[in-house]
Amino acid sequence: QVQLVESGGGLVQAGGSLRLSCAASGRTFSDYAMGWFRQAPGKEREFVAAVSRSGGSTYYVDSVKGRFTISRANAKNTVYLQMNSLKPEDTAVYYCAAGAVAGPGAVYNYWGQGTQVTVSS
Repeated sequence: QVQLVESGGGLVQAGGSLRLSCAASGRTFSDYAMGWFRQAPGKEREFVAAVSRSGGSTYYVDSVKGRFTISRANAKNTVYLQMNSLKPEDTAVYYCAAGAVAGPGAVYNYWGQGTQVTVSS
């Protein structure tokens, strides 16, 4: 089992920045690819970004490319999502997830509880 706990969400004005963190425990962190997903009210959960086990490969949904950066610190068992130039449409609950491989179509077996990000216009 892997336990995931997100933090760093909050309320920010459009154009601002937030950094989300996801702390993992329970198993060897570097054995897992990590992803960030989000779910806005009334919408399905969508893939946002993913990073491979080593951190050498990253993946992003088109809508966040150039604005969001995913990274991981295996020594700290933590994955991050740096979000810049935030837009109101980025408002959602953000979830981190762990799986065997990275990528938007991959299966993620473990999920955190989520952290709310609200971007005001």
